[in-house]
Amino acid sequence: MFDHGWNNYYEHAFPEDELNPFECNGRGSDKANPSNININDVLGDYSLTLVDTLDTLAIMGTQEQFEEAVDRVIKTVSFNQDNKVQVFEVNIRALDMAVNLADRLMPAFKSTRTGIPFPRVNLRKRVPSTETTETCTAGAGSLILEFGVLSRLTGDPSYENAAKRALKSVWSRRSNINLLGNVIDIQTGNWIHTASSTGAGIDSVFEYMLKAYVLFGEEEYKEMFDQAYKGLLLYVRDTSGYLYRNVHMSTGSLMSYWIDSLSAFFPGLQVLHGDIDAAIKGHLVYYNIWRKYHAIPERFDFYHKGVDLAYYPLRPEFIESTYHLYQATKDPFYLQVGEMVVEDLNNRTRVPCGFASIGDVQTGRLEDRMESFMLSETLKYLYLLFDTDNSIHKLDSNFIFTTEGHILPLPSKYLKSAQPKATRNRGGGGGGGGVVSIQSVAPGTCQKYNPSGLKSIWIPGSLDMSSIPYQPQTDYAMDIVGYTATELTPLSSNGYCESPITASKSFSLSFGYTDYNGILNSKQRYKSNNLIDLVGGYLAKSLSGLRLEIISGSGGGSGRKNDGYIVKGG
Repeated sequence: MFDHGWNNYYEHAFPEDELNPFECNGRGSDKANPSNININDVLGDYSLTLVDTLDTLAIMGTQEQFEEAVDRVIKTVSFNQDNKVQVFEVNIRALDMAVNLADRLMPAFKSTRTGIPFPRVNLRKRVPSTETTETCTAGAGSLILEFGVLSRLTGDPSYENAAKRALKSVWSRRSNINLLGNVIDIQTGNWIHTASSTGAGIDSVFEYMLKAYVLFGEEEYKEMFDQAYKGLLLYVRDTSGYLYRNVHMSTGSLMSYWIDSLSAFFPGLQVLHGDIDAAIKGHLVYYNIWRKYHAIPERFDFYHKGVDLAYYPLRPEFIESTYHLYQATKDPFYLQVGEMVVEDLNNRTRVPCGFASIGDVQTGRLEDRMESFMLSETLKYLYLLFDTDNSIHKLDSNFIFTTEGHILPLPSKYLKSAQPKATRNRGGGGGGGGVVSIQSVAPGTCQKYNPSGLKSIWIPGSLDMSSIPYQPQTDYAMDIVGYTATELTPLSSNGYCESPITASKSFSLSFGYTDYNGILNSKQRYKSNNLIDLVGGYLAKSLSGLRLEIISGSGGGSGRKNDGYIVKGG
């Protein structure tokens, strides 16, 4: 899948920013319509997909592909463009180009009374005089990882200081119940949009609080996150523990009935924090939304249990959380979730020249765009989910995935000061320099998550009652979403009550000391019949005492549809 997407971008779209999979050509900034922020906030004519995919190539591609891509970046990519782009989007996708790009973004922090940056900047001409002073919380507070690492590597503290001031400025304006709004004025510091959630416009600010603590080992970031997380659990999460809603930042009162696809990242962050139970519940909601539509719509109305905004631009957040939950629990259910996603992406979005966004998850209508995060995040997380022996899974140092899925490590020599090591097992990357560790055992040896102490059943087959699908949370999440499994179709117009017409089937039941070849096994000890009470019936683990061969009746000439079973021999 990655080769299909990458090769088509590289052959048909490069040096443009993105691939148009229908027309099989490239797309860059919309110069004809500068106000088209859907395109121009991200695309700035700097080969975005190439830059955004570099570390994915390091993980999934060949050595030759990676070296060629790096060479192309060095020789062809330039940020000296007369394009106005969004500071947040360019930071998370392309700051790997480091100093040259960062210096072009830094003017966004100038001339603001709050220290919160302007949302957009012209890469050549700085901040336009007509630029809006309204910015989203995520855009203002999600710069500290990339800017912080850049300062540590270059020895220039200005980048980290600017990003840290912006984050602290946003956090200082939280409500009395520790909630943040969605849109703020960078000059007055007043909230423009007061909805608080874990979704679009605010999502990654929580992510960067916790990951800044993991990466830099500085306590103030953890204190921010702990207070913010407590506020989310008390006021944003509903009483069921499954939904994280849009509520008013000052009162916690409900402001809308939808959740969005971006908030599907949050279970992965909860894994990093160590709140596995909450992560499992939240993930199950999005799992069942995916099952219902074979994708995740941009917005889902949980009151009417239907689509609010129908498009799916190949976003990675649900797959990201699936990956982190598998790493934390080792439950094979999450591998099955990944398989479901792979099948749906191939069946619904794969076209001859790449992968197309879904314009409507209900009709299957496709759109001519493959955003860069399809290669840099979505397929990277799927690959790492199934590559269970990847060396990345065994790292136990202060590295993180950025909100764009880029792997960002920071050697201990770049930490500002040694912090005392955590004594409790808190979620996070971990290791030297006082950074916490997510693991309580040796790297790469996480045990399967099973807080209820449910025992696996190895006979018959591989039935495992401790896995997520067999726990009651799954059924509850299905009801929240309004998803009904349709594997069994009605057998008649009257439902399931009428017996079906079936062909004869043979069965063999063995009870006793003989094996299936009829040979007496004198060494076998007598075992009592073991029946396990399951939902809807019983499961026999072992039987002994009798062997029968039976066939099901087909009705014959009696006119009856089923005559039960006939003992053929024994």
